[in-house]
Amino acid sequence: MGEMMIPHSCREPDKNLKIGRIIEVDGTHIKAELEKSIDELNRVYNSEVYSIGQFGSILKSYFGNRLLFMYVTKLRLKSEIEAENGNYIPPSEDSRILEADLFGEGQWELHKEPELCSEYHLEFERGISTYPLPLQELYLTTSVELKSIYECNDRHAIKIGTYVGTGTIPCFANIDELFSKHTAILGSTGSGKSATVAAIIHAISTYVPGVDNKNNLRPWHPHIIIFDPHNEYNKAFPQAQRLVSDEGTLKLPYWLLNLKELTDLIIGKSEFQATSQINILKTALIDCRKEGAKIISSKYDKISVDSPIPFSLELLIQKIKADMPPQASKQDKHLSILNKIDALRNDVRLNFLMDNWSSNTDTIKDIITQFINYEKPLKVVDISGIPNDVAGIVSSTIARLLFMYKLWETPEERVQNPILLVCEEAHRYVPNRGEAEYTAAQDAIKRVAKEGRKYGLGLLLVSQRPSEIEPTVLSQCNSWLVLRLTNSEDQSYVLKFLPDSLTSLGKILPSLRRREAIFIGQAASIPSRILINELRREQLPQSNDISFVEGWSNPPIDNNKIQKVVDRWRIQLRGEFEGASSDTDTSEEVGEK
Repeated sequence: MGEMMIPHSCREPDKNLKIGRIIEVDGTHIKAELEKSIDELNRVYNSEVYSIGQFGSILKSYFGNRLLFMYVTKLRLKSEIEAENGNYIPPSEDSRILEADLFGEGQWELHKEPELCSEYHLEFERGISTYPLPLQELYLTTSVELKSIYECNDRHAIKIGTYVGTGTIPCFANIDELFSKHTAILGSTGSGKSATVAAIIHAISTYVPGVDNKNNLRPWHPHIIIFDPHNEYNKAFPQAQRLVSDEGTLKLPYWLLNLKELTDLIIGKSEFQATSQINILKTALIDCRKEGAKIISSKYDKISVDSPIPFSLELLIQKIKADMPPQASKQDKHLSILNKIDALRNDVRLNFLMDNWSSNTDTIKDIITQFINYEKPLKVVDISGIPNDVAGIVSSTIARLLFMYKLWETPEERVQNPILLVCEEAHRYVPNRGEAEYTAAQDAIKRVAKEGRKYGLGLLLVSQRPSEIEPTVLSQCNSWLVLRLTNSEDQSYVLKFLPDSLTSLGKILPSLRRREAIFIGQAASIPSRILINELRREQLPQSNDISFVEGWSNPPIDNNKIQKVVDRWRIQLRGEFEGASSDTDTSEEVGEK
């Protein structure tokens, strides 16, 4: 057998890769002094260019035959550090101090496969058992070593991007870790959040799960449901089933709402503390569900106020009127509820929600089938045409329905159809504030976040304002893709959820390029700075940004066009045009809350 070949830089330290020496070790945090001879922050080695001291780049130190790896967190002048201690260093004696955090170690070993017995590979593992000493030398990490560090041997992983600073080394994410344990995608407007969501879903769609024991391709039906508040995913996923409120493809009848959701819808924010109104609604609701149970031949002796039993709105109105006191002075609370129900019924934007139930059929199976079927497992729920206060209730109801469906499946059934719920603009539906119009959504998404993984229901939270998301929900995400964040409040909020050893990565959040992200958590091989997969134009979500230059280059708008806009506004139907989300206060259309 010939000589076993190991890369030269791995047999022993290579002086061409040396950049400095360690001067301080504090747990996993080290400080090193760069060589004064370094006059450029890059170096060419074996025809490859390596950066020196770039934030997040990986360096190494030798400890016998083991290599200790660390990523760069800070680069400062020695004079700055001494000045903080009241000392002065003349420019001629100044130097550059690099700070880094240890994250893993490795050793070159023979390949275990017989056909590769003449080759070595780097056995890398996360975590530190050996620590360097002051005065040990610091080296650049070669591309061969970087590939071993980032290597993904998990066949159940998808490529979501490439590692920044490594050329083209791909970044893989384990599918189960990414979805079953929940993931957050956070970033300011224009940072590439929606493009990141699209890149991940496209990667999932093209994933090949392998073959079965008969060498046949295994089926692949990823069940993904996207809450789309801006009508932007239709373009990215034309093969998806679109569920749209004003096109009749989304049906979510009022009788599926539980007491809390109906309270938010009918009683609303300003009267949330009116316990007597809630009791009026609760009493009428129980009676209606019991009547409905008789019609559909269900056992009504165990019916609760939240049982998904259909009933007609006319019956609900009758029950509330029957409970109304004869004195006019005591009818205000009942009349307020009746007026709100009437206003909701007359709002054409809510036809998908307020259409009266027909006793001919019990359609709960058909409603569930909207979100769970194998023909088109990718669903886009377009809620851009729904008033903002109702959108929270709609998302709450869908999330709760999915959770309850998974809850009542058998353990054997659950493993066959896990579901991923993509919550775009999550701060709209699970906000970090206690306004009544959002409480139902908070409770539903919070329960999915806490318990969903046990039942095969995963969350992908997407937001441009992480500081406005309910913290309990965000803390349940075990993997994070953090894109550019320019708001200092959001940056500080995100850093609260990161381990102390990773807080330094938060300092580069304002300077990340579009599609660049800090990838951390259980789905990431190591905490890394990555560039998300670039998609073709037709694979990207629809951008709703309006060009002022293009717009102002058109002829002036005429009165006929203005009249058409006014007509659509009055009838509250968008028709064929692409509308923005309806986030104005709806009190003038549906009554005061």
